[in-house]
Amino acid sequence: MSWLTAEQALNLLGTKSQTLYANVSRGRIRAKPDPADTRRSLYFTDDVKRLATRHAGRRKTETVAAEAIQWGDPVLPSALSTVFDGRLFYRGQDAATLAENAGLEDIALLLWDMKRPLRLEEGEVRHKIPSLEAAFLALAARTTSDLPSLGRSLPALQSEAESVFGTVADVLAPGAAGMPLHQRLALAWGRPDAGDMIRRCYVLLADHELNASTFTARITASAGATLSAAVLSGLSTLTGPLHGGAWQSVRSLIARAASIGAEEAVRSYLSEGRPLPSFGHQLYPDVDIRGETLLQCLTLPPLFAKVRDIGEQLVGERVNVDFALTAMTHAYHLPEDAPLIIFALARTVGWLAHAMEQATSGRLIRPRARYVGPPPR
Repeated sequence: MSWLTAEQALNLLGTKSQTLYANVSRGRIRAKPDPADTRRSLYFTDDVKRLATRHAGRRKTETVAAEAIQWGDPVLPSALSTVFDGRLFYRGQDAATLAENAGLEDIALLLWDMKRPLRLEEGEVRHKIPSLEAAFLALAARTTSDLPSLGRSLPALQSEAESVFGTVADVLAPGAAGMPLHQRLALAWGRPDAGDMIRRCYVLLADHELNASTFTARITASAGATLSAAVLSGLSTLTGPLHGGAWQSVRSLIARAASIGAEEAVRSYLSEGRPLPSFGHQLYPDVDIRGETLLQCLTLPPLFAKVRDIGEQLVGERVNVDFALTAMTHAYHLPEDAPLIIFALARTVGWLAHAMEQATSGRLIRPRARYVGPPPR
């Protein structure tokens, strides 16, 4: 969860309770009432960890680094995106505001810092049905023939990024060249009425700081690998259940709610000591702005609405973008894997932006390990 009790916060900070309260009053640590006991407070995890790291001068460097790499401060400088004050920004522009009218093509131009229109050529092999498997195969076929990213100018990399993006778009949003990608995907699924919601999803999911898949893509690019290899590594990471595969957990929760009732389903998760899937987000102390933006444009199916209301009441966290994506899939009768298909094409834009930023820096990402195995002989 993204909130800590006073005891947990004090253990991390290594200070007295008076210091904790002082940091809250000075705005350094955000706090909110504990839903289970309003006489107590909960403290935002990221704020506590950030403050603890700053005051860790007496601890060994490797200890601080090990604790910071999981939901810690960013370990790499980037000019692409950031979460600030509960909002997501792409190169300083509010993503939720961009989602009102922009398309994924516009976000690509913004994140790639391109001054000319995007050109996506129609591929030789056309796929009528969006296929994640086809995306893996198409990217893998390119990795051995594309040029390495190291030592190439930004304009050269931007042209290649267009080509790689076109390869992915050709299989994840099949359709006629020149048609907006969200319309291509909506038509491929036979649901043209879902086009505008898909567009909004594309914009809101295009990038999100140094998440797991993006960090993986940057590591790949830092070694000088091809842009297609960087996207392939990002796509592989995205499929994990703690990342782009989170929709499956939401689907399981909804299936349980359909079987035993919404409140019993939520209570059963909590009774089993399992976190409720897609409630809360580490980077958003109040609400995931991406999910909130989508839900404002969507009439939730009744069962989803019940699970959301009961879950938010019992857990004290708001639903996030994974919940909104899964609800949208149900509302528009899209294929079950629609959340991952949408997520993958949107995030390809971000992976390419980060890969180019990393490649042009000329720096290899190579952390050290703190060895904890048997003593060397």
